[in-house]
Amino acid sequence: MIQLGFASAILEELSLEEVLRLAADIGYDCVEVMCWPLSKAERRYAGITHIDVNALDAKRVAEIHALVQETGVEISSLGYYPNCLAPDEEEAQRSVEHLKKVMQAAHDLGLGKVTTFIGRDYTRSVDDNWPRMLATWQPLMELAERLNLKVGIENCPMLFSRDEWPGGKNLATSPSIWRRMFADIGSPNLGLNYDPSHMVWQQMDYLKPIRDFVERIFHAHAKDVRLDRHRLDEVGILAHPLEYHTPKLPGLGEVNWGKYFSTLQDAGYDGPVCVEVEDRAYEGSLEDRKNSLRQSYRYLKNFIP
Repeated sequence: MIQLGFASAILEELSLEEVLRLAADIGYDCVEVMCWPLSKAERRYAGITHIDVNALDAKRVAEIHALVQETGVEISSLGYYPNCLAPDEEEAQRSVEHLKKVMQAAHDLGLGKVTTFIGRDYTRSVDDNWPRMLATWQPLMELAERLNLKVGIENCPMLFSRDEWPGGKNLATSPSIWRRMFADIGSPNLGLNYDPSHMVWQQMDYLKPIRDFVERIFHAHAKDVRLDRHRLDEVGILAHPLEYHTPKLPGLGEVNWGKYFSTLQDAGYDGPVCVEVEDRAYEGSLEDRKNSLRQSYRYLKNFIP
């Protein structure tokens, strides 16, 4: 059965205990827990640390297990979304090393999943990124296999602002790239953290990938997107995408959530689907963000037994 959860990035002020207790109070089954390094965020929704993997000793592992048992809220995955292929090689290497720590932490906690980005040198083409991507990710996936972890890559192009132009900061944006990535890396433990909203603003079918890649969907997000068709007609698809699309809560955009969940279920998916709040209309206060999680839960529970 599908488990409904949320990504913890929207609750920066709260501790892990407070996040899981809020999830339990609302009714969520799970939480995707963010595990960034303890440093200043480089972008919105990044830099959130609800589990510090550098301080995860046996005592802390036991505390987290006790908290999960007490609240009844599972950890769906450990999330960390850097750019492991950044043009700045020092940045890329720092990201790789921390990702390894997140993977080890997931293993130590007895979890089966880590969610992240593949990354990309946004100044280069897909083909020009490919050799470096393989050199970076084949060893990472060898580690994942040793730790018995599945790695879910979110299909977000990371192509929203001037500093991400023209290529975006994540290669894994389309079915053709996923197929090539899975074939060339060659690990069955590499898959997707599937977010339908990113297909919508790319003018792509967001249901077909579920049917085509269900065995590679290890984790999923629930985020909606509203397209401004009049603005799109004015600026075109080559404009910065934030000029013509806006992330929204589930039910407030273009995604047909009944079709999304029925397609997941019909395809045989039975993993977590986590709400990812990036709706600025609900970011005025912590209470607004809590309410966004309550509203999303009430809406999405219509589609889940």
